[in-house]
Amino acid sequence: MMNEDDFFNDLLKAVEQQLAAPQTRYVAKTLERLTSGGMSEQDAKERIAAALGEETDAMYRSKRGFDEKSYRSRLDEIRADERFEDEEEKDEGDSSEEE
Repeated sequence: MMNEDDFFNDLLKAVEQQLAAPQTRYVAKTLERLTSGGMSEQDAKERIAAALGEETDAMYRSKRGFDEKSYRSRLDEIRADERFEDEEEKDEGDSSEEE
């Protein structure tokens, strides 16, 4: 069974492929926008991978094909000043409330 780290690493590999593919030039433009806004390249790739994961999850939950327009919209919503640490702290707070 695949764990979350394996899944995220697969998403990062998919992002690398998207960055190299001419059909998904918008992914490279997102990376450029985020890094020029001050985000590290690694953080930017991780945020893009998270957006891809959200879209993949939505695809499976609603039993539909990949929605490129929705994915592009998710990418457009990423801000360069956004950090994963903020989300991890928020997630930790959420999980402690459930206990």
